Amino acid sequence: MKPLLVLKFGTTTLTDSSGEIDDDTLAEICRQIAILHKKNRLAIVSSAAVGAGRRFLKKFTEKRIEKKAAAAIGNPILIRKYAELLEKHKISVAQILTEREHFSDRKKFIQLRETFDELWKNNIVPIINENDVVADFELQFSDNDELATLIATNFSAKKCFLGITADGVLDGEKVLSKITKFDEKIFSLARGKSEFGLGGMASKLHFARIATTLGVDVLIFNAKTPGAILDAESLSTGTYCSAKKCKISCQKKWLVAGSLPTAKIVVDFGAATALKNRKSLLLVGVRKIDGDFERGDIFEVFKNDETSPIAVARAKISSDEIKKKSQKKGVEIANADEIVVFS
Repeated sequence: MKPLLVLKFGTTTLTDSSGEIDDDTLAEICRQIAILHKKNRLAIVSSAAVGAGRRFLKKFTEKRIEKKAAAAIGNPILIRKYAELLEKHKISVAQILTEREHFSDRKKFIQLRETFDELWKNNIVPIINENDVVADFELQFSDNDELATLIATNFSAKKCFLGITADGVLDGEKVLSKITKFDEKIFSLARGKSEFGLGGMASKLHFARIATTLGVDVLIFNAKTPGAILDAESLSTGTYCSAKKCKISCQKKWLVAGSLPTAKIVVDFGAATALKNRKSLLLVGVRKIDGDFERGDIFEVFKNDETSPIAVARAKISSDEIKKKSQKKGVEIANADEIVVFS
């Protein structure tokens, strides 16, 4: 079976300064897709539906309902352009509009995966985006970086390419060629710097950490540069985030890249160290609980005042039960077997 490669292109990559689809850029992207298609199964996560449809609305002010309407107009425009450009290379495409619950609901996920497998079996390239028109505000993907990561990790991709309009992750004027460890120093490079799309560099680093923890190589690169996608395949451009050896179970993979966390827990340095040493999470190390959860729910774990989670876990007891505990010592919030710590 051909290896799976996930490619994600953001709104700013695919549009020009006026917000219209950049036909030259898209044509160049499709030329490279055609070359990659010969040796890979491809999944193309493509933004820009709202950008393609917004000009048809008389007054667009970024309201949520206006974005939904713009997406409804823009999605067929976007898929038609992909279809026309890839047809020149004798490649057929399919449009998949998905929602977050297609990954969090096991039954829906299996149906989604079977659909992808059938498309790949027939040599068809799926073009994927969130179904903005019907997506529940509370259950939306945070952005298409998350969608690309969910596809890459849940479908066992070897690589995930995140195309942007910068040359990679910048440290001052210098592009970092490789990231092997995601720490606060790395995440500090993204603060205050964002593309015009929904995500931005902080989002890309967050989901790159998830992907690499689960064994997927990630490359963040400038997709507007001619030939850059082919250069990305050989890791000769952008910022390469190297995958870790991943031996965790499918259930733990789902905890990280499928479940929907319902709360956040902030822990102290001692608890964070214990988690990295594969210990359980005890109440004595908890500084703050943000949100409510039931037994069996998933929550994110943060260390002190850091902005990115260090782990995800399944709750052994509910937040209401925790509040009733007069003694913190010895109270286990999550067992080590149901915690995944990010590398």
